[in-house]
Amino acid sequence: MNQVNKMDLQKLKYFYEAARLEHITKAAENLCIAQPALTKAIRSLEDELGVALFTRTGRNIQLTDCGDYLKKRLDTLLPEIDGLPEEINQLKSRVNKTVKLNILAASSFVIDSIIRYRKHHPDVIFDFEQNISESGSDIVIYTDGIQQISEKKYLRRSVKQEEIFLAVPKTSPFAPRDSVSLTEVKEESFVMLSSSRLFGVVCNRLCADVGFVPKILFESDSPAAVQNIVSTGTGVAFWPEFSWGKIKNKDVALLPISQPVCRRELILELYDRFPQSEYAADFYDFLIRRCRK
Repeated sequence: MNQVNKMDLQKLKYFYEAARLEHITKAAENLCIAQPALTKAIRSLEDELGVALFTRTGRNIQLTDCGDYLKKRLDTLLPEIDGLPEEINQLKSRVNKTVKLNILAASSFVIDSIIRYRKHHPDVIFDFEQNISESGSDIVIYTDGIQQISEKKYLRRSVKQEEIFLAVPKTSPFAPRDSVSLTEVKEESFVMLSSSRLFGVVCNRLCADVGFVPKILFESDSPAAVQNIVSTGTGVAFWPEFSWGKIKNKDVALLPISQPVCRRELILELYDRFPQSEYAADFYDFLIRRCRK
């Protein structure tokens, strides 16, 4: 007996129509095939299964127990199978419109860019994560300190130098200054990102370069929370001006750091992913244009 998984879908559809009508001639007419061709297909299916599906009395047919079981199973299976092409097309459309992002740096800038981009491309779908080991993204945004994000070769790469400023309360004696050196604020309390985050690592490294470990008052990766805490007069914070944007709190001053040089590289890479997103390259260009403003 042949394996059931080798059954021809067309034969199953022929059987189902005959089983539904319990009439070979009417089924053949509905299927637009000759009656002998339908009879041959059903007999071939019976041979493959090793069971009789119909009992025949002249032109009349009646389902056997096995035939009745198969017909009931096909009541559910055939509509699902017939609907598969449309489901696949819908999935293909969704996949093609999805941009996969791996955001390891400048998350506020990227999220703001997503919001702006979707105003003009409402059907685009963004799927983003923060995973150093992820290699299946369309676009990766990260900072210096990571040697290799993916083993795959990127299609395009852009590097932007980002200055890191110091946010201080307007009540601070440093606030009226044009700049401040990092050693001058080593006794201050800092609002910092967690050392598990890349920008937190960069900031800790800057402090270590001039010989101190920052006294951490509070950890947060929210620009709004950072500036609100600084505005209370209880601490200072590193501020990546491009990634986080302008200070919106009038009680916070933003100062350039005169010594040491405090900057980092923001790296944007575009990768070739299958299936290819129709929006990936365009959104990458959109990010680059915003980086250059």
